[in-house]
Amino acid sequence: MTVTAFVLRAALSGILVAAVALIARRSPVAGAVVASLPLVSVLGMIFLWTDTHDPERMARHAGATLWYVLPSLPMFALIPALLRHGVSFWVALGAGCALTVALYLATSIVAARFDVAL
Repeated sequence: MTVTAFVLRAALSGILVAAVALIARRSPVAGAVVASLPLVSVLGMIFLWTDTHDPERMARHAGATLWYVLPSLPMFALIPALLRHGVSFWVALGAGCALTVALYLATSIVAARFDVAL
């Protein structure tokens, strides 16, 4: 990948994140809808495909993405619960991220026991 391609990909990804923040300022629900779209996953798949044109690699990537989305979901329940109970944003965010990392590790361990390659 060239430096130009990398910069363009990074800029596009950054624009998406900034757009979510701007949309959420006006409407938290609309921002949440845009944030919940698998835009990063879709862009990642497009970039991976244009780089490799490898169906097996793409299939492994998409399958692993499914398994790693699932353990990230509880973070979106924990953070609002903590915030509503007076916990500061940064502590709630840190706890949500820590929970996600722990659940990622658990997912990897459980998947390996069932011969699911991630």
